[in-house]
Order: sequence, then C-alpha cells, then structure tokens
Amino acid sequence: MQAPSPEKAEPVWLDRRSPPALLTLVLVTGLAALNMNVILPSLPKLATHFGAEYALVQLTVSGYLAATAALQLLIGPLSDRFGRRPVILISLAIFLAATLGCLFAPSFGAFLFFRLLQASVASAIALSRAVVRDMVPSEQAASMIGYVTMGMAVAPMIGPMIGGLLDEWFGWQSVFWMTLGCGVAVFALAWADLGETNLAPSTDFAAQFRALPELARSRRFWGYSATAAFASGAFFAFLGGGPWVAMHVLGMTSAELGLYFGLIALGYMIGNYGAARITVQVGMNRMMLLGSLIAVLSIALAALAFAAGLGHPLGFFGAMFFLGFGNGLALPSANAGMVSVRPHLAGSASGLGGAMMIGGGAALSAIAGALLGPGTGPWPLLIIMGLSVCGSVLSSLDVIRTARRRGDNPLGSVTRTS
Repeated sequence: MQAPSPEKAEPVWLDRRSPPALLTLVLVTGLAALNMNVILPSLPKLATHFGAEYALVQLTVSGYLAATAALQLLIGPLSDRFGRRPVILISLAIFLAATLGCLFAPSFGAFLFFRLLQASVASAIALSRAVVRDMVPSEQAASMIGYVTMGMAVAPMIGPMIGGLLDEWFGWQSVFWMTLGCGVAVFALAWADLGETNLAPSTDFAAQFRALPELARSRRFWGYSATAAFASGAFFAFLGGGPWVAMHVLGMTSAELGLYFGLIALGYMIGNYGAARITVQVGMNRMMLLGSLIAVLSIALAALAFAAGLGHPLGFFGAMFFLGFGNGLALPSANAGMVSVRPHLAGSASGLGGAMMIGGGAALSAIAGALLGPGTGPWPLLIIMGLSVCGSVLSSLDVIRTARRRGDNPLGSVTRTS
C-alpha cells in the first residue's frame, strides 16, 4: 500500500530536508565506480604481501563485481520500503568500516571478506537513478541521469591510473587510505545534502518482492534494461580485453595506455552532455537507438582498420572514443526508461536493471580476458563487443515497436505502465 505522493520539493544545497543537488549524486556515484577497479595495479603487491596466489587475489575484483551485482537486487526493494536516504547513508557507513578492515586485515581471507563488504557502496549506483526518477518526470530524468552517470563512466577509467601512482609511490595501503578519505568526504556531503526523495514508501518490505512479477511482466522494462546491459557490456568487455590488445597487439606501454584510455571516457562525457541537452527534444527511445547505432559504427571502424592491416593506437582508441560517445547518448535514456515504467517500483527496477548491467558486464569482461591470447589478435574482443552493441540496437528497436503497438509515444515518453 502506498500513501498519496506529497508535493515534491526543490533541491536546496546542503539542506537534507530537500532533494539532493546534482553534484552530490555525481560524487556518490563516482565513489562507487572508482572503488571497483582502483586496486587493479596493486594486485601483484597484494599477492606478495599476503603470500597468496595471484589467481586468488583476482577475486578482489571479480568477487567484488559479483557482490555488487547481487546487492543491486536487494538495495532497490530496501529503498522502496525504507527510503533512499537511510539506505545510502548506511551503505556508505558500511563501506567506511570495510575500508578500515582492508587496511588492517591480518590475512588474505580477512582482506577478501572486507573487500567484498566494500561492495555496499554500490548501492549508490542503483539508487542515484531512483533518486533522479523520484525528483523529475521520465524525460527530464534521462537528462539528469546523463550528468550523474558521468561519474560512473570516468571513475573506472582514471581509477587504475590513480591507484597505480599511489601504489608505486606509497604502497598498496595508500590506495585504501585514499578511498577512505574520499568516502568520509562523500558521507559528510550525503548526510548534509541528501534529502529523502521517496515520498511514498511502501508499507510492507515483503510486498516489494511480491511486486517484482509486476515489473517482470513489463516488456518495456526488459527492453530498457537489455539496452543498458548490452551497451555497458561492450564497455566492460573493453575494460577486460582492451589493455591486452593495447600492449600485445599494438605494442603500447603502460603510460601510453593510460593516456589513450582517456579517449573513451572523453567520448562518454561528451555523449552524456549531448544527452542531457537534447533528450527532452529528441525523445528517450530515439536517443537510445542513435547511441547504439554509433556504438556499432565504432566497432565496425576498429574491425575494418585491423582487417586492412592499419592497426594503430590512435585508430583503435579513436574508434573507442565513438563507443564512449554512443554509450553516453544511449545509457541515460535506457536508465531513465527502466525506472520510469513502474515509478512506484523505481528502486526495485533500478536494482534489477543494475544487476543485469554489472553482472553481465563482469561476465563479458572475464570472457574477453580469457579468450585473448597469443595468435588471437584483437578479434575475440571485437567480436564480443560487436555482438553486445548489436544487442543494444535490437533492444532499442524492440522498445520502439512495443511503444507503437500500444499506442504510446515511440520516441520515449513513458505514459502507460505496460
């Protein structure tokens, strides 16, 4: 049961009685994304420090992603029942305690336990979308989510560079001291500025899970979620296989890789900015399709370059710039769509959709890394990424067809709950 929705308040900076400022959501989401892979350069030193096998130490990344995907399923219903603010603040507090645990863990088993517990911060990824949908209608939500997801896109790109410098200069513990400091600052900001936006919470937690079949029956929800999962899947596959292609196929150094890696982040930011500016005029569904088609073009350009024997760092990463640009256009609308089909289940929808994005992305990243090896060239990675972006196009088209069949606006206004 739900109470009638009270009138929504306007955001007031550093007033926790009002909805949060956009910057607060960007920083909270950025912290969650940064923590995913900032420790990648420290894995060899972690293995040495704890005397553990490197394959076991890699669980600190793959296990973290798995825990993140699983938590998305629980966090959404919790926030629909108890509110966005308490769930985010408690998750951040658990993250801070877990980070301290990582710093002072006496064994690798204890370290891995606390590292997986750090995944609590991933609640911010799902709930930032729900918070935005609480605040504004679906079309405006796509524009706002475009800005919010900039943090989620840029942080994984710069995270390994920051982590590598800290690890080289001060040791692996410095990486966790840095994330602890960032976490304290973000917690303080969220405490001061993150007002409750779920003004009509459900009265029964179990009812949130019983309502999931209602969400599962929505073809548009699955269409939006699949578009987001396939689009982000190409990005995750690139994170898993791109460094190998850069070093073993293109002969790039670590420093060059770090520099060129910024191109995909730049493309994503430009795409996000464009989405934020024109989605209301163009429509969410059309924006999803346009972004997905640009992503397909980027993979085709990279494949043609390698097939013609023109493999070059600028050509490969230049093509990936357009992958980032396309995803920057498509993902805000896909994310806004998934939480708009059933507004009263925005948290649950964001959690389930987020689990698909992160879980599927982690799987594609692992597959890309496993298939690449001596003699394969870049082709396993390009094939995986190509299939993923094609899936994004097909899912976008399915959303448009479904809207037309039901008489809704095919450009993207979510006006009916089907």
